[in-house]
Amino acid sequence: MQRLFEPIPASPIENVIPDCCNIGTMVRALLFVNGVVLAVMLLTATGLQAGLSAFVEASLLIELACLTSLFALCGMRRLIRTMPLWCQRLACAAVPAAITGAIIHYFLANASGMISLTRVSVAEGMAGAALFGIVLQHYFELRTRAFSPALAEARLQALQARIRPHFLFNSLNAVLSLIRSEPRRAENTLEDLADLFRVLMRDTRDITTLADEVSIGKQYLAIEKIRLGERLQVAWDIQTDDALMQQTAMPALLLQPLLENAVHYGVEPSPDAACIRITIARIRDRIEIVMTNPYHADAVSVGNHMALDNIRERLTLLYDVEAQLTTVMQDGVFELRLVFPFQKGEA
Repeated sequence: MQRLFEPIPASPIENVIPDCCNIGTMVRALLFVNGVVLAVMLLTATGLQAGLSAFVEASLLIELACLTSLFALCGMRRLIRTMPLWCQRLACAAVPAAITGAIIHYFLANASGMISLTRVSVAEGMAGAALFGIVLQHYFELRTRAFSPALAEARLQALQARIRPHFLFNSLNAVLSLIRSEPRRAENTLEDLADLFRVLMRDTRDITTLADEVSIGKQYLAIEKIRLGERLQVAWDIQTDDALMQQTAMPALLLQPLLENAVHYGVEPSPDAACIRITIARIRDRIEIVMTNPYHADAVSVGNHMALDNIRERLTLLYDVEAQLTTVMQDGVFELRLVFPFQKGEA
């Protein structure tokens, strides 16, 4: 029973450097920089055609400077994110400025590489790149903070929904019924319940591993199995090895709420045995989790959609466009498909 007194893990160090490895971040940055440069050239040119022509000529330098800066920040992110916040913000300006200055200097030093934008001096180019870096960093920081209320609300709703009084009372009653007949099983169930509650109290922004998420999910289902008996059937199909499961980083409290939805809306309303099937696989650079359970139209409520919407908001914040959560209801079966990028956890 010693696990009852394990401390709650501390929240991760805050970081304000954008995830430049993310496709959504890269697309937004490229669109913003190109849009601003195009607007400036159109406003300063003698005509529309002259402005477009100058932009096309300068596009090679613009894309080269932008992409190189993004790739550099992507590669340096693990180092930069451990620095103080002011250093992170400074790096988002200094790295693009240094790269842009080096590129313009190269084009100025090579006549064959001369293009229209090299009329800008190295100092002016560095200043412009630094300004872009500051503006984009501030935008992504504000965007992250804008999602913070959604995370806080999601966590509050998760606690209210998951640590429901009837779930706690039913679980404790199930344990009481086992104390005399199966004391060892009752003790294991209490340990599972303590582990589950400790994890549920953790900050939803914490990053964990796929192996831990599966373990918590199995503990949750084991507790519900005592209450629901043979009505709850579970089939796991994990198509990855243990090493990969331990390496795969993912947001905490992503799998358990989905399992709870399946139990609450797929198993509890069913008078007969109902099976929840969970398939986990790595497909190229993506982790795919497919969950199916019986679908009861009369049991679906707004709460189900709210829980899924909260998870979608967390995925949008953490992965932008690289993660999806989709659902399909067909022939009495509810299928949920969760896809997110494969990322190795930090040592």
